[in-house]
Amino acid sequence: MLLSDYLRQHLDHDRKSPHGPLNRQIYNLLRQAILQSRWPTNTRLQSSRVLADELGLSRNTVLHAFEQLIAEGYLVSRRRSGTYISEAVPGRLPERAGVPRAAGRHTGPGLSQRGLRVLRDAAIVGNPAGAFALGMSDVEGFPHAAWARLIGRHWRHAAPGMLNYAHSGGYLPLRQALAQHLRISRSIVCEPEQIIITSSIQQSVALVSQMLADAGDAVWVEEPGYRPARSLLRANGLRLVPVPVDEEGIAPRGGLLRHPPRLMYVTPSHQFPLGTVMSLARRRMLLEYAHRHGVWILEDDYDSEFRFEGRVLASVQGLDDQGRVIYMGSLSKTLFPGIRTGYAILPGALARQCADGFAELFRDGQLVQQAALADFISQGLYAAHIRRVRQRYARKQTVLRAAIAKRFGTWAASTHEAGLHLVLHLPAGAPPGADVAIVRESQRRGVVTRALSLHYQDRKSAPQGLLLGYAGVPEHEIAPAFDRLADVVEQELHRR
Repeated sequence: MLLSDYLRQHLDHDRKSPHGPLNRQIYNLLRQAILQSRWPTNTRLQSSRVLADELGLSRNTVLHAFEQLIAEGYLVSRRRSGTYISEAVPGRLPERAGVPRAAGRHTGPGLSQRGLRVLRDAAIVGNPAGAFALGMSDVEGFPHAAWARLIGRHWRHAAPGMLNYAHSGGYLPLRQALAQHLRISRSIVCEPEQIIITSSIQQSVALVSQMLADAGDAVWVEEPGYRPARSLLRANGLRLVPVPVDEEGIAPRGGLLRHPPRLMYVTPSHQFPLGTVMSLARRRMLLEYAHRHGVWILEDDYDSEFRFEGRVLASVQGLDDQGRVIYMGSLSKTLFPGIRTGYAILPGALARQCADGFAELFRDGQLVQQAALADFISQGLYAAHIRRVRQRYARKQTVLRAAIAKRFGTWAASTHEAGLHLVLHLPAGAPPGADVAIVRESQRRGVVTRALSLHYQDRKSAPQGLLLGYAGVPEHEIAPAFDRLADVVEQELHRR
């Protein structure tokens, strides 16, 4: 088929065509036809003048399309000869001769083995909100008006420098406000210059693992533990060493102690996912071990603000007098997930170097938002917000515990009065994979949860259970949503 006939069949001459102006239509149609091999390479096309005459268009319309295709390599213009389809069409380059394809090496669209592992271990759901999604907060309880006033004021009066990249670890007034708040609430010992503002705890982990460890270095991780952090550490080339967790927290023993890691990743204030709190004795043991062997402790303090009985526990960092702890926190749990603001507190000797590394690796910014956050904290709005939502979350946890006890008994729920999720334990006789099947079926019925067994490295012998986040669920929806989930649990266990 001649090019003119092909274009005549597909061009839309309507001035309001959704396909765009005629020159753009010719470009798109010809490009698509070339990629689909409608004509062989080196095929000589009709001249722009002939084509314009046959289509009843101005020559400039056709020339504009041809010139764009020549610029992108789909066509070549040969002097005194004409315009031809290129031999090296973008997107259709032949495979290199003599280089055999690795059969079965990749099962994804060109992904590396590392990329495939990241996706294989991912815990992403289509709709991350609702009952009983993890990582959500009660956005209805957020002081929207106060936040809008602060963010609006800083946008209206933003100097040009506030719209540029940030440097030196972030907006200094925010780091000062955070240092003051954390000294009081978490017994953190630091100066503002030790704080680096990041987008999340995940980004803090990425920064520290890249700046303080090399590929192949060992990192101790809790077993069970936080899957996204493990996935990130593995993607950065580190060798994960799972360490069991007992009632006092991470519990390295025996041969493990004879092989010190480079990094140790822990969640001491509210172990994820089991919820245990690391004892003072265990904290002191880890600090002494880290000092003796030069180990860096990564303290992930993701939701310690939400403890419903007694005082909020002091951090491991506050006990560290040797500079071995890197403390990491986030405002996404205390404020709202979309704020994407976290922080890392590093020993003084490392802070300046890691701040420079952060600027090189991630190009920090968002200074206007950081300025609003600084005011939000220094004006007492942050502390007041935490007090309010802590009461709301305590009520929600009570409602969820009652719903669990009604269907399965009090034994089924984790007993730790802290954090923003509970663990629903399945009976000891539940077969491997039961919690995964329950998660799959409950999502089909509109209830989002996570399988406990997937947070273990050794999944064959892992306990079965479900992680239930309740912070983002309206209180009146908790019991009905849990009843739908409980129906799935009972059906699955009975079926097996």
